[in-house]
Amino acid sequence: MTDPEFQENLKKLITDHNKLITRRNTKRSYGYGIYDKYEFPVLTARHTPVFWRYDLDPNTDPHLVERMGINATFNPGAIELDDKIYLCVRVEGWDRKSFFAIAESKNGIDNFRFWDKPIELPQTEDPDTNVYDMRLVAHEDGWIYGLFCTERKDPDAPPGDEHSAVAQCGIIRSKDLRNWERLPDLKTPSPQQRNCVLHPEFIEGKYAIYTRPQEGFIDTGKGGGIGWGLCDNMDPAVMEEEIIIDPKSYHTINELKNGQGPAPIKTDKGWLHLAHGVRNTAAGLRYVLYMFLTDPKEPWKMVRKPGGYFMAPEGQERVGDVSNVVFSNGWVKKDDGTVLIYYASSDTRTHVAVSSVDKLLDYVLNTPEDGLESAKCVDQRVSMIDKNLQIMKDL
Repeated sequence: MTDPEFQENLKKLITDHNKLITRRNTKRSYGYGIYDKYEFPVLTARHTPVFWRYDLDPNTDPHLVERMGINATFNPGAIELDDKIYLCVRVEGWDRKSFFAIAESKNGIDNFRFWDKPIELPQTEDPDTNVYDMRLVAHEDGWIYGLFCTERKDPDAPPGDEHSAVAQCGIIRSKDLRNWERLPDLKTPSPQQRNCVLHPEFIEGKYAIYTRPQEGFIDTGKGGGIGWGLCDNMDPAVMEEEIIIDPKSYHTINELKNGQGPAPIKTDKGWLHLAHGVRNTAAGLRYVLYMFLTDPKEPWKMVRKPGGYFMAPEGQERVGDVSNVVFSNGWVKKDDGTVLIYYASSDTRTHVAVSSVDKLLDYVLNTPEDGLESAKCVDQRVSMIDKNLQIMKDL
């Protein structure tokens, strides 16, 4: 006979979980006129199903101990299919291993529910030690591709070094987000890769991929920046040449490194890009998001890049496993022009910000570019001040 106390505790766990995942999210509009943020994260560790974390058998877990805890839910890829929003979430367990799981919502703002089981990722001949940060892209070839970072221990690490690793771009594809085919890892001229993103359309009859070439697991080395290259096929994907289309730059938000976020959004003005930039501070690395626009026919050519950041961690977003970080690798453009931007804060939880193509284009096209020197930045600000003072005088 089942212990009544066990049944009561289990019932409370399930009730509390249902209250959390059905909680209505409310808008809080202080996104600098560019986007609206929402009161609650759309996904946290507690949004994962109870039966992922607890052994519900009273014989083997009589005290309902969280046997396989979840630490974080963050950095999701995003896609809209059949009027639903799907997030391919990086879920991290207490054991530090990350895996992918699908969560779906009708409105993309709240009521996200994880599917019953995580993705059982097919393996290559060289098994992944850790996987993370999936970018989902519905390509014009008819497949949904997932490009992600696969991490393996560095075989050349000296004895006792349990930190050095090799990062590469893993590739999977599907028709339904449930059944996945694993393809060989992307091959490029660079020793390591992160933040690789498939362009959604063919370019000159080839597959185009945004990259982030690295000389080491952490350091980008003497090069660095958002790269670009073409592949004849995706099975296997081999890039013979890699160029930098958005380099890192001294004393900017991306002085240390930068990388493409989700795949760019096509507009009549060009391709809208969301990316992350990283700089050093006395308190450690600071990750922010920024935007730029590339040519509609030649997406590797920069058209416009506003100065400064588009989004930075604020308030409680600054607190988490890796503090002072916002990161995005998923957004969705809806038919009415609404853009749902999914971003993670401090490698811990996932939020949504809502904007529109019109607002984002206005931001990118009309925000001053970085003057790169203090005096030039002051000139830009004084020019706007003078114009505003005259407007205020004429009121």
